[in-house]
Amino acid sequence: MNISIARLHHDKSIPAATLAGQGGASNSDVTNRKNLLLLIQLRWLAVAGQVLTILVTQYWFAIPLPLAEMAGVVLFLVGLNIFSLLALRGNRRISNAQLFVALIFDMAALTTQLYLSGGASNPFVSLYLLQITLGAALLAPWSTWILVVAASACFVFLIFVFQPIAIPHHGGSDLLALHLRGMFICFVLAAGLIVIFMTRINRNLRERDAYLADLRQRSAEEDHIVRMGLLASGAAHELGTPLSTISVILSDWRQMQGVKRNRELSEDVAEMQAQIERCKSIVTGILMSSGQARGEGTIRTTIRHFLDDLVQEWRISRQPFKLDFRNGFEPDEQIVSDTALKQVIFNVLDNAQEASHDWLGITAERQDEKLVLSVKDRGPGFDKDILAALGQPYMSSKGRPGGGLGLFLVFNVVRKLGGDVSARNMAEGACVTLSLPLAALTDGGDRET
Repeated sequence: MNISIARLHHDKSIPAATLAGQGGASNSDVTNRKNLLLLIQLRWLAVAGQVLTILVTQYWFAIPLPLAEMAGVVLFLVGLNIFSLLALRGNRRISNAQLFVALIFDMAALTTQLYLSGGASNPFVSLYLLQITLGAALLAPWSTWILVVAASACFVFLIFVFQPIAIPHHGGSDLLALHLRGMFICFVLAAGLIVIFMTRINRNLRERDAYLADLRQRSAEEDHIVRMGLLASGAAHELGTPLSTISVILSDWRQMQGVKRNRELSEDVAEMQAQIERCKSIVTGILMSSGQARGEGTIRTTIRHFLDDLVQEWRISRQPFKLDFRNGFEPDEQIVSDTALKQVIFNVLDNAQEASHDWLGITAERQDEKLVLSVKDRGPGFDKDILAALGQPYMSSKGRPGGGLGLFLVFNVVRKLGGDVSARNMAEGACVTLSLPLAALTDGGDRET
C-alpha cells in the first residue's frame, strides 16, 4: 500500500501510450462482448422472423417452400447462438476476427435461405445491406471490405444459382404486388433493426471512448504526481544539510551561559530545536518514502489502533482547538499501514483545520467491506466550482500558489487503493469522506480502478 515516489517512478517507466493501450485492449474486449451480445439478440430476431415468414409464405400465400431445408438453417442459427452465449460466459477475449466470423455465418445462413426461396428475385435479398451496415460499425475496415466482397459474391451467385419456387399466381400484376409487399416488409424490418442496433452500438462505442479519455487523464495526473514526488525528494535532500547545521548551532547555544541564565531565551531555543527536529523527521520520512520498496517499512496493526494513533499524533502536532473523534469501526480488522495512507488522512485533516479553527469532527465506521472515514468542519464550505472539479490540481479557494495539491494527492492515492473520495457542503461547514476497501488495506497493495 506504499504509494512511494520510487513506486510511482517505476510505474512511469512504462510509457503512457502503453498504459492506454493496455487499458484500451481490456475495454475493447468489453465493447466486443457487448457487440457480440447485440449480434446474438439480432440473430434471435432473425430466427423468429424467418420462422414467421416461412409460415406466412407457406400457409397464407400458399407458396410451397422446402420446409425441411429451411428448418435446418433455422436450427443452425439457434445452435450458433447457443455457442456464442457459451463463448460470452467464458473468460476468453472476444476479438474482431470472432465478430467477423459471426457475421460471415449469418451471411451464409441468409444466402442459403435465399437460395432455397427464389435467389436474387427474393425481396429479402436487401438484408445483405443490414449485415454490411453492422459490419461497418463493429469491425475493422479490412474486415468490413471483405464482408462487402462476400455479400456481393453471394448476390451474384444467387442471380444464377437458386431453387425456383412455384408461385400460384398467373397474372403479372399479382406477382409484382406480392414482390412489392415483400420489399416493403423487408424495408421496415431492416430500417427498424438498423436504428435499434446502431443506437446501441454507438452507445457501446461512446462508453469505450469515455473510458479511454479517463485513462489518458489518469496517466497525465500520475505523470504530474511523479514530477511532484521527484521535486519533493530533491528538496528533502537539499534541506537535510541546512537543518542539521541549524540543529547543531541551536545545541551549542543551549550550552552558552548567557542562554542558560535567561530562562525565557532558553525555552525559546529549546522550542526552536524541537521544531527543527520535527522538520528533520518530516524530511527523513520523505526520503524513506521515496527510496523504499513496496512493503518495506510497513507496520502491521489493526484499523482501530491505526486510526487512534493517527488522530492522537495529529492532535499533538497540530493542537486543534476542539476535535471530536468517534472510532466506530467494528469488528476490527488486521491491516498493513505505512506513511502514505497516514499522509493522505493528514492532508484531509489539515485542510479541514485551515477552514475551521474552532471545531473538527472525525468519524470512522465500517460499511460492508470498506473503511469509511468522514471529516467534518464548520468552515465556509466548498465553492460550487471547486466541488465540480474536486481532486483536480490547483483547484483551491486558498488563493496561494500550489493550493489544491493536497486533495489532488489524496484523490490519486485513494484511487490507487481502489477507493473513492467524496465531498459535500452541509448546513454548516463541509464534509469530506474517504472510502477504502479493506482488501487493499489488508494486502498492502496498490489497486487500479
